Amino acid sequence: MSFNFNEYFTELHTGEVLLSCKGSITSDVISNILADVEKYFDNNNPEETKARKKIYNVLVESLQNLFHHNIDLPEEFHVDKKFIVVVITKNEGEYRIINGNYITASKIKFLSEKIDKINSLTQEELKEMYKFILNHQKLSAKGGGGLGLIDIARKTGKKMEYKFHQVSEEYYFYSLNIFISNS
Repeated sequence: MSFNFNEYFTELHTGEVLLSCKGSITSDVISNILADVEKYFDNNNPEETKARKKIYNVLVESLQNLFHHNIDLPEEFHVDKKFIVVVITKNEGEYRIINGNYITASKIKFLSEKIDKINSLTQEELKEMYKFILNHQKLSAKGGGGLGLIDIARKTGKKMEYKFHQVSEEYYFYSLNIFISNS
């Protein structure tokens, strides 16, 4: 079964679509995405301040992860360098931030174990893990100490869903779904 990106991208667009973006990630793209989300809430749901704040904060973390943990694919993949996907939807009172990028097969085990561990923790355990990492870890070459996903879980209070779509023997498309209540 081969991964069809266009079908996958179309499937992401369920419910009310607040934002849909695919292509190279740059600092300008990040700024534009954040500005578009602010504009959406200003124009459509200015009263949802709690959800707005969570979405904005989670989106910043997600975009930083996409920016710092992205790879350049070989030219035969025919996609932009640093290719990402970000889609934000609202369905039945819940927001969903979907983001994704290409990764190498060698990263799958580490990433899935990390998300599974984070998903298994209570809010108090997440808080303790966050403090421990903050106080005992060195910053990585990519800028963080592994706090982004923990921070997302703390802010949303919900389990993250992820999937690895095989593109080739060496490359996968990784997608992460983050759910945020609008209350």
